[in-house]
Amino acid sequence: MKLLVTGGAGFIGANFVHYTLERRPGHQITVYDALTYAGNRESLAAVERDISFVQGTITDGVVLDSLVAQADVVVNFAAETHNDNSLTEPSPFVETNVVGTFRVLEAVRRHGKRLHHISTDEVFGDLELTSPDRFTEDSPYRPSSPYSASKASADLLVRAWIRSYGIRATVSGCSNNYGPFQHIEKFIPRTITNVLSGVPPSLYGDGRNVRDWIHVEDHCAAIWTILERGRPGETYLVGAGGEADNATVMALILELMGKPPDWRRHVVDRAGHDLRYTIDASKLRSELGWTPAYRSFRDGLAATISWYESHASWWRPFKQDVEARYAVQGQ
Repeated sequence: MKLLVTGGAGFIGANFVHYTLERRPGHQITVYDALTYAGNRESLAAVERDISFVQGTITDGVVLDSLVAQADVVVNFAAETHNDNSLTEPSPFVETNVVGTFRVLEAVRRHGKRLHHISTDEVFGDLELTSPDRFTEDSPYRPSSPYSASKASADLLVRAWIRSYGIRATVSGCSNNYGPFQHIEKFIPRTITNVLSGVPPSLYGDGRNVRDWIHVEDHCAAIWTILERGRPGETYLVGAGGEADNATVMALILELMGKPPDWRRHVVDRAGHDLRYTIDASKLRSELGWTPAYRSFRDGLAATISWYESHASWWRPFKQDVEARYAVQGQ
C-alpha cells in the first residue's frame, strides 16, 4: 500500500512513520510536511532511506493533489496544535487546520482515495473535575480555543465530504499523547527536559487540570486498527484510561527522575485552561478489538524519560528558545 502521511515530521506523524516501518513493513511511505517549528526532519533521520520526503504545506493544492494522486491512503496528521500559540496568533491554525483539511478533502475526492483524519478530544471542550461523564463519539462539539475550534471545523468538513460526496474516510479523536519526538513546549517533555537541565519544572496554576494520557505508540496502533478494520464514515475515539491531573503527572516524573515532589515552581495558569478531558474508547475496543500496550502510565512515562535522556541532541538545540518564550509569559 502507498501511504501519504501529511504532517509526518511532527510528533505523532513521525511516530506513525516509525511504527509503520517497524510493525507494518512493506508499505511505501511518502511524508509531506511544511517543517514549521513543530516539524523536525531529524525525527525521521533514522528512516530517511526508507521513505520519500516532500516539503510543503497542505494549503498548497497543486503539490498536494499530485501526491494524493499517487497514494492509496492518506493519513492526515498535518495541523497546528499548540493551544497557547493559537491564543497569540490564531490565523495559522485556521489556514492549516481548516483550509488545509479542505485541500486534502478535495484532492481525496478528485482521486477517489481513502482518508484517515486525525482529530483531538479538545473539540468537545472540557468537563467539570467532579463530573462522571466521559467524551464519546456522540458528545457535542464545544471547542474553547482557536486551536480546538479549528480542529472541530476540520472534523465537520470531513463529515460533510463523507455525506455529500461519498468519500471513503474515517476520523479518530485522541486524548493527550506523550512519548518520543514530542516538541518540548508541551507539558510532559518540557517537565522532563527541565529536570535534565537542572531547572525545577513549571506547574500551571494549582495543577488540578486533568488530561487522559496515552503513549503515542498506542495511538499509532489504534490508527492502524482503524485503517485495517474501521468502517468508512465512522469516528473512533482513542484513549488508554490514563486520566491524571498535572500535579500528579509532574510528581510521578520527579519521582522517576530522582527528585523530591516539591522540586517545582508554580506559575500563572494558562489562559482558558480546560479543566478536564477524558475519553470513552469502548467503541474502538469492542468493535475493532484495540487495546493499549502500555497498560501502566508509569511504565509509559519511564520509557519516555529514558528516550529524552538518550536523545539530548534532538531536543537541546531548541530548549533555550522554548524557555525564553515561556519566560515572557511568566511561565
